Amino acid sequence: MSNKEQVTIKGRHANIFGEIYFPENFDASKKYAAIVASHPTSSNSQQTSSIYAEKLAAKGFITITFDATYQGRSGGEPRNLEDPTVRAEDISSVIDYLVTLDYVDDSRIGAVGVCAGGGYTIHAAKTERRIKAVAGVAPANIGNTYRQNFGPEDKVIELLEQVGQQRTAEARGADQLVTNWIPNSKEEAEAAGMTDIDFLEAVDYYRTDRGYSEYSPNLVTFTSFAQILGFDTNVLLEKLLTQPLQIIVGDKVGGFASYRNGFDVYTRAASKEKDILVLPGIYMTNQMV
Repeated sequence: MSNKEQVTIKGRHANIFGEIYFPENFDASKKYAAIVASHPTSSNSQQTSSIYAEKLAAKGFITITFDATYQGRSGGEPRNLEDPTVRAEDISSVIDYLVTLDYVDDSRIGAVGVCAGGGYTIHAAKTERRIKAVAGVAPANIGNTYRQNFGPEDKVIELLEQVGQQRTAEARGADQLVTNWIPNSKEEAEAAGMTDIDFLEAVDYYRTDRGYSEYSPNLVTFTSFAQILGFDTNVLLEKLLTQPLQIIVGDKVGGFASYRNGFDVYTRAASKEKDILVLPGIYMTNQMV
């Protein structure tokens, strides 16, 4: 068997594209611990999460990556929608698939996510009790990140007003409005006066040959920002997040606020077994591994 296999997963809203990574000398007659790896926003299963999957499979885990619903090679309309609730539900759908595989030990399923994927993974683990251990790598609370980046509360409300107006326009037949997650090049970022290291490093990864994927067009529907701005991954951490928890952050803080959020999750989680690893002297944006 190849060390990687493409699969189709039945999701709540559409079919989900997934890839299973197998350990060396995989034996289908045995039972393996399994890990679900979730990608950041603006990304897909070929970027970032696939690197973790390869490393985890080399350590003996069955590891599965997937494209979020509405994105990449997964189904769902409208295309390029980012809905945090659906992103978390995708994780449960992937677990639904894993528990049907004879070689997966359903008592040893873990989940890891990177950047916003880390936030979604942490959010999912609060209610998805089949996740027995959870890890967030530079975990971003996407709602809080965007609320902060858009500025004062009146600016956030103004944006939400614009989202409502756009939904009305689209309901009446206007073309769907899409926008870029990040600038498409370093030059575009510089022209926009963008200096934050997290965003610049994301451009350097996702929009160059280093990490580019044809299945990640760097597009998000404008109306997605209603779901994003109203979402908070960290609600009820003190009550519901009880699984063993690993947080990994870099100690230089950028606009994605992963460092601050990592400590917030670590401090508030009800987990009796929890650890936070701070990597010194680096920025840790969504592409770091």
